[in-house]
Order: sequence, then structure tokens, then C-alpha cells
Amino acid sequence: MTQETGPRRPRRTDPQRRDRIIDATIDVVADRGVAGTTVRRIAAAADVSLGSLTYHFDGLDELFFLAFERVSQQGHTVFEAVLAQPGLDPREGVARIIEGLVSGDTRDLVLMVELYSLALRRPEYRVLTQGWMEASRTTLARYFDAAQVPFIDAFIEGATLHAALSTRPYDAVGMRAAIAQLTPA
Repeated sequence: MTQETGPRRPRRTDPQRRDRIIDATIDVVADRGVAGTTVRRIAAAADVSLGSLTYHFDGLDELFFLAFERVSQQGHTVFEAVLAQPGLDPREGVARIIEGLVSGDTRDLVLMVELYSLALRRPEYRVLTQGWMEASRTTLARYFDAAQVPFIDAFIEGATLHAALSTRPYDAVGMRAAIAQLTPA
């Protein structure tokens, strides 16, 4: 320390900065889509400098991958929790998973569709969608016959998208009837 420079300012530590940036990436993608997401928007949402992004991450691709990896993990945690409710018929659990994605706040569904679109265009992201399918099928296999599991999983994805994109009201009764036909007791 010299007289000219004065005392050094202590370095600001922010151990949650990396996680905050990933969470901000998720928020920006949910709001703007992958196409509308920029490092500047992420930095602003995370309340960090652009330099923090380049220090912690190699660029948008790494941010997208880590953000969608987190979205997938969080989605699977919810998926598992719904099916694991004590005393809940697994068929009702499937209906609740679909309803949870299409009713009220559709943020998780938007993020899921953004990941699907990205994985269709960029095969390197398919490791995330494949991981999601394997995790959901592993969970479903605890409750349903193994031969049914891929079809139940596909039904959840398709029924969710159809219900979310339809201009007609969600048909809860019809959905449960379709699940019952797909998964006989």
C-alpha cells in the first residue's frame, strides 16, 4: 500500500454469481425465447457485468446448455414428486403432470418447447432431451408396466402440447379417459 493509491478495496465475493447467471438465463429464455436471448439481456437480468459472463462461461451455448440442464432436472423433480404422492393412483398422477404444465403459468411448458426446438435444430442439445426421456421413463417404470412406459411418456408430451396449443378448453374428463385406455389397471 502506497500513499498514492490508498488502501485496496476488498474484492467482492459472490459465490452464487454463477448460479444466478444460469437462473437469469432461464428467466430470459422463458420471457424472450432462445432467439431473443442475448448475453446483454442475461447480464442485466442477473445484475452482473458482461465481464462476469465471459469469466464464468464460454458464451451463449454453454449458458443455454446449463440452463436447460437445470430446467430438465427441476422438471423431473416435479414429475417424480407428483407420481410419488402417497395413495395417488399413478394414472391420476399422469393427469396431474399434464394439467400442471398446461394450467395457469405455462412458463415450464414454454421452456420445455424452447429446449425441444433447440434440440431439433442443434443435435448437441439432444443429450438433454434424451436424458429427460430416460429419467421420466425410469420414474414411470416404477408405476406402470415396462412395455407401456414409452407410450405413456409420449402421451404426456403430446397431450401436454395439444392441450396447451388448443383454442378449446382443456378436457380433464377426456384426458383421464384417454389415460385409462392407455394404462389398463
